[in-house]
Amino acid sequence: MQFSKNILITGGAGFIGSHVIRLFVNKYSSYRIVNFDKLTYAGNLENLKDVENASNYVFEKGDICSSDDVQRVFEKYKITDVIHLAAESHVDRSIEGPMDFVMTNVVGTVNLLQAAKSTWKDSNHVFHHVSTDEVFGSLGQEGLFEETTSYDPRSPYSASKASSDHFVRAFFHTYGLPVKMSNCSNNYGSHHFPEKLIPLVINNIVNKKPLPIYGKGDNIRDWLWVEDHARAIDVIFHNGEIGESYNVGGLNEWTNIDLVRHLCKILDQKLNRESGENEQLITFVKDRAGHDARYAIDASKLEKELGWKPSIQFEQGLEKTVDWYLENTEWVDKVTSGAYQTYYENMYK
Repeated sequence: MQFSKNILITGGAGFIGSHVIRLFVNKYSSYRIVNFDKLTYAGNLENLKDVENASNYVFEKGDICSSDDVQRVFEKYKITDVIHLAAESHVDRSIEGPMDFVMTNVVGTVNLLQAAKSTWKDSNHVFHHVSTDEVFGSLGQEGLFEETTSYDPRSPYSASKASSDHFVRAFFHTYGLPVKMSNCSNNYGSHHFPEKLIPLVINNIVNKKPLPIYGKGDNIRDWLWVEDHARAIDVIFHNGEIGESYNVGGLNEWTNIDLVRHLCKILDQKLNRESGENEQLITFVKDRAGHDARYAIDASKLEKELGWKPSIQFEQGLEKTVDWYLENTEWVDKVTSGAYQTYYENMYK
């Protein structure tokens, strides 16, 4: 079959990547979607069981930190476009081991940029780099992150993502590479590896384990439904301006403690527990080093120029998320035990 585009999606077996791949595979039958993933601890091919046999989908195991791997996949599939989602993304892990973040987020991004620069001979391509609001640093009680906000990363993770953003812009200005960028707020939804706050809390409540909250729990985050983020990537990839950056936010600011208490109430009801029973699991722990006080995204540019806006209220999305985890306990068990990592061996060897 002749495809109109051969799109390389890096990190496609991860949380956000699997939602983006599912959307593109189902929506664009004329595109070949190449899922390029190293399958580290958070890469789970079972996230894509429903599309793995689609005629326009293919999985290719590889490491963006290897320039040979990257060049090989570009040549093998004649890659026309890139949606770059592969990243080390957990702040706590970056504090413990920053070099992994430098290699994946900085060197890996540059490898992809180099391959695109050497392969693409005209401007009829898109390199969409997906980044984070954490590159902007920490907000006070007022204001929002805009596309023009100065960078002020505070953790090894955000510093590595800020560096990758700068390299993408540099390849646009220096070499004319056709890039687009987006910076998103915290994502939530199904298939999220349970090291992040929402799936961690849900899983711990189900198993009656402590709910660790940094500091006083008064840090504020803006939460974005992962399927809304996938839609935003779709519209930016197809309709965004070359060289432009777009902020993607959910317009849902919650303190960590209020979010956890709300999850406790939802799960009190769904697990038929006494009112307030789950709140007793909350445990305050020493605050994270360099913990940013508040993130909040101004997504008005994306809404005004490209017509995107969130489709769901946070309370509704949170309940849908809880329901998914309660209905997919086998998935959770495999992820928390590490058993999901055998799926690649069984399916692709």
